[in-house]
Amino acid sequence: MLAAPVCPRGPREPPARSLEIFTFDLHEPLSKERVEAFSDGVYAIVATLLILDICEDNVPDSKDVKEKFHGSLVAALGASGPHFLAYFGSFATVGLLWFAHHSLFLHIRKATQPMGLLNTLSLAFVGGLPLAYQQTSAFARRPHDELESVRVSCAIIFFASIFQFAIWTTALLQEGETLQPSARFGGREHAFMFAKLVLYPCASLLAFACTCVLSRFSTAIFHAMQIAVPFAFLVSRLLVRLALAGLRGLRGLRGLARPAPGAADDAQSPLLPAPC
Repeated sequence: MLAAPVCPRGPREPPARSLEIFTFDLHEPLSKERVEAFSDGVYAIVATLLILDICEDNVPDSKDVKEKFHGSLVAALGASGPHFLAYFGSFATVGLLWFAHHSLFLHIRKATQPMGLLNTLSLAFVGGLPLAYQQTSAFARRPHDELESVRVSCAIIFFASIFQFAIWTTALLQEGETLQPSARFGGREHAFMFAKLVLYPCASLLAFACTCVLSRFSTAIFHAMQIAVPFAFLVSRLLVRLALAGLRGLRGLRGLARPAPGAADDAQSPLLPAPC
């Protein structure tokens, strides 16, 4: 038998590279876990910056407590009352915005690129909340700049919250792919999620409008908004639950009022003897 001829092995040529075309799909999913992790990091840093400002500027010195306040720490802390009020109001704002963000992404099943962009814009204004705190805590030192400081703070809170609402709206446009069934339009969590996300934009816009009319009371209006919004969160949840319970009760009453199928025929038919 003749052996098959052996072909000489030369250097292999690299395979031809295929031309890759870059495409941008607006509906391409993002990593939901990474979006949440990045957002939580921003909220944590903002909350830390608030308390660092308090510790640096508003803790009374022991010498000042002895000389100016006759050794009374309570009186020394009371002198910085507006700063502490601004701190707790700003911290409550950060906490409630984080809570709304957490609830929103709890109902989101898949994040898209427009939702990621809107989330980044919201976080950009959340990062400006320490600026809002510094503006509001400076009321006592610069009362002539009070109105401008309140309006800047209202604008920061408005844009930080309105972009969260825009994420919710974007998710609703493709609710079958992006939202959990309970949060879709008509779901049991839809009404409460809407009320929770619309609360801060409406409150900050109302406070801004009130300062245009009642400029002398701009500080009181802003602090009233910061105090009222946390209670409004609780009241909104209670009202939504009561409304849903009322709707379920009405549906139950309608179901009782309707006769069961075949009941009318049984009422009109003569009584038949029971089978033996």
